[in-house]
Amino acid sequence: MISASLVKELREKTGAGMLDCKKALEANNGDINASIDWLREKGISKAAKKADRIAAEGTAAILVDGNKAVVVEVNSETDFVAKNEEFKELVNVLLATIMNNDVEDEESILALPYEGATINDYLIAKTAKIGEKLSFRRFAKVEKTDSESFGSYIHMGGRIAVLTIVEGTSEEVAKDVAMHAAAMRPKYIRKENVPADELDREREVLKEQAINEGKPAEIAEKMVEGRIQKYYKEICLEEQPFVKDGDISVSTYVKNNGGSIINMIRFEVGEGIEKKEEDFATEVMNQINNK
Repeated sequence: MISASLVKELREKTGAGMLDCKKALEANNGDINASIDWLREKGISKAAKKADRIAAEGTAAILVDGNKAVVVEVNSETDFVAKNEEFKELVNVLLATIMNNDVEDEESILALPYEGATINDYLIAKTAKIGEKLSFRRFAKVEKTDSESFGSYIHMGGRIAVLTIVEGTSEEVAKDVAMHAAAMRPKYIRKENVPADELDREREVLKEQAINEGKPAEIAEKMVEGRIQKYYKEICLEEQPFVKDGDISVSTYVKNNGGSIINMIRFEVGEGIEKKEEDFATEVMNQINNK
């Protein structure tokens, strides 16, 4: 029986997770030093030491197979590593694993079996081999019907990945919409998708702006509705002026081609992650030192 105090001691010495420490101790009959070596051999303790680093670079990627498609974001600490063949292999393994399994969240994906271990073990081993913190951040898996088309677009070698689904029109139109979304960063597909609380918050801000401009309250209220329409054009894919023809909206472009927009998934690497402020020289030196 492995005691909790022994697990705690090993965790403090290696920085590895509780479950990994328990496994190591069970595999080595409670011997701390042998367990430390066991964790090192599996790359777990080395990976754990990197756990508090910020991984905000990486790759967004797409895999399409018939009527199914998967989008993932996998993060690294530097964009050098995102171009590494080992890292690309990790991304491809994740894409294929998600495509071939029914999964609900990142945790269930990491628990899936892979080459005699799990996807999580594989991620840990890659972290140890590459020498940077790697993180499987998010994914989306979607399915279309035969009357629908996927539009897949990767920008800047994986900096942005966009997948669209359109109905009643071509893959070319779907890709045009995906390219537009990559450039214009819509948050929602249509007006109806904007959460009520977000809209209320925006209305309050716009009203205060109008009042601060010296407008009477009743005039300010009327101005808000006009400005809300402009807000929709900023955040809603269907309302945005189409990048290839600013005289029409994206929705009109798709309708003119006999179709409608069903779905859009847009992953931009590192969005929402607070990044460390480091200059380029520091990034290079860190990369060299991790070799």
